[in-house]
Parts: sequence; C-alpha cells; structure tokens
Amino acid sequence: MVKVENIDEKYMKEAIDLAKKGAGWVNPNPMVGAVIVKSGKVIGFGYHEKYKMAHAERNALANCIESPEGATMYVTLEPCCHHGNTGPCTEAIIEKKIKRLVVGSFDPNPLVSGKGIQTLRDSGIEVVEGVLREECDELNKVFFHYIKNKTPYVTMKYAMTIDGKMATYSGKSKWISTEESRANVHMDRHKNSAILVGVETVIKDDPMLNCRIEGIEKYIDIGDIKYPLTSPIRIICDSFLRTPLDSKIVKTADKYRTIIASCEEDEEKIEEYRKKNCEVLKVKSLEKRVDLKDLMKKLGELSIDSVLIEGGASINWSALENNIVNKVQAYIAPKIFGGQYAKTPITGAGVDSPSQAFELKNKIIKIFGEDIFIEGEVK
Repeated sequence: MVKVENIDEKYMKEAIDLAKKGAGWVNPNPMVGAVIVKSGKVIGFGYHEKYKMAHAERNALANCIESPEGATMYVTLEPCCHHGNTGPCTEAIIEKKIKRLVVGSFDPNPLVSGKGIQTLRDSGIEVVEGVLREECDELNKVFFHYIKNKTPYVTMKYAMTIDGKMATYSGKSKWISTEESRANVHMDRHKNSAILVGVETVIKDDPMLNCRIEGIEKYIDIGDIKYPLTSPIRIICDSFLRTPLDSKIVKTADKYRTIIASCEEDEEKIEEYRKKNCEVLKVKSLEKRVDLKDLMKKLGELSIDSVLIEGGASINWSALENNIVNKVQAYIAPKIFGGQYAKTPITGAGVDSPSQAFELKNKIIKIFGEDIFIEGEVK
C-alpha cells in the first residue's frame, strides 16, 4: 500500500520552505513561514520577509484569496502575543476567525513562550503542537541560542588543502577553494549578522569582507547611514587599533557597517576611526588581547545574533579556547601545499592530548566543485 502523507505534515513542510526565504533578512528575528488551508486547498501563505516588517502569520492572512474564517493555519513557530515592531499575531489570528492552528516549534522568548498558544486556546481555537518540530527547530538554531544566551551563535569557517594548509610557505592563499565553495561562503555571509576577523588578517590581506551575491539587495537604516542588509556587519578584533586607516574596510565604512573591537584607551586615536564612520567598541582585555567572551556579550547587546569567524589562525584558536564557537565549517581542497612553515587554519597552544580534542556532532558533508565541505556543531 502507498503510504498517505499526514496532511498536517504536508502543509507544515510548505510552511518550512517558505520560512527559509527569510534567511539573512530577518535577523535577529526567527525565520517563520505560514500556510492557511480551507476546504482542502491553500488560500493564503506568507513568511517573515524582513526585520521590523510584518510577521509570517499577518502576511499569510493578508494574502488570502478568500475569507480565512474557519480555516486551518500552519505556522513553523508559536505566534507572538506581545507588541514589538508589529502587533501580536495572536490578535490577527483571532480577529480573522481561524478555527485551527498547527504549530511546529515553541518560542523560547519569555515574552511568548507558551503564552501565544494559550491565548489562542483561550479564544476557542484548536491548537495542535509540535508537528515536524525537529525540522522547525532546525530552522532557528541561531534564534534559539541568541534568545537563551543573549550572545551570538558563532560559526568558525576556513578553507584548507588536504594536508591542512591555508596558505603556502610564502603566505599565498588565493585560491585554495573552488568558485562553488566561494559562492557558498558568500551565501553564509549573507545569512549571518556579522563577520569577524583579526587585525592581522586586515593588515595582510586587506579584505572587503562584504557579501557579493548578484541580484539581491535590501537596506537597513542605522543612524543617518543606509547599510546593505545583504552584507554582514564587519567586525575587526584589534586590541590596540592597528587597522590601517587606508584599508578597504575603513575606506568603505560609510557603505558597510564596521565595528572595531578594541581595548585602546587613547581617545584621540579612537576618534580617527570614528571620523571614518567606524564604530569603536571598547571591550575588556584578556592577556593584552580582546576578551572574546566580553565581545560576544556586547555584540548580543547590539542585537547581533550570529557571527561568522573567517580568521585568522590565531583568532580561530582563541575562539575555541574561550568556548564561544558553536559550529565549524571546513572547506577541504584536494591539493597539497606541504611546507614546514606553511600556515594551518588554527594555531595557538593547541590541546595536550587527543582526548582533549574539540569534537563535532551532527556533521554534514557536501561537495562543492572539487572541494569537500564538512560542517559540525562543537560538542
């Protein structure tokens, strides 16, 4: 016999696909999708499209081709019941007389957690909980981490050869990875709120650290400057403000939001960067370097929910040592550089024995061109 798909799961899958369209646009909000079904057909659907704009439920209700009264709504995350940038979605659901609500994930936000579902039940709406919960939870790992810990979800990314080198002995590194790998990196830059590097990377490579994806662009206003949402906020760990004032990053700080995390106390020196539109974020010092735990706390206070670390090797080790890394992404090229002094992706003191190694769980392996991509969460 042919297995008949559970109807609730069928429409929840559609809601999940819709939610994914919000990746990179809604941070620090969650990705959410909604589908409205009446008399066996979809009459409305929507997703949270951009931060500070209408939520998925309201978009789905606004897109209905007929009255949603008596319909079933499928939503990947518990509807909000508080006033934020938009009104409570529970109010709109009740007002439009939705009869039944099917929910995937529970919202860990204390302003919502369980209250959204209870509000709807109290109004007489039938609520079914936890449909495709694992898939819905997977959508918003970043959001859940950010809400619970008040710090960004941190991904450490690097590319290396099959013998573990990220540059030749002369320091040359372009290009280790394939075009397909680099395209995926730019998509991940888009999905994260911020990208972080150490000052040595800026001095050596003079990178732009922006996101280059053709055909998509949205903007967000920060003060008097309109910054592109496509590209992440650029963060430089620079303990004593050695970032060159003529670097690409500084010269484009009026186009891409740029934060320099520093322990520098010299206000005149700091003012030089502020005049160039760089934000200088003062953080605690740990062994004469930026205290990464303090930095993560301060970034969380700035509503930055996710950070992609792109080097260099010293800051990669420091991030692991300070236990701020949630996920690791490694692009491995089928090449051999060799060289006793060729750089590896992670330096520092390292662990003393194999039993102390940082281990990864929930691993994913993909192929981009000729490269092998391995991703896993730090245990």
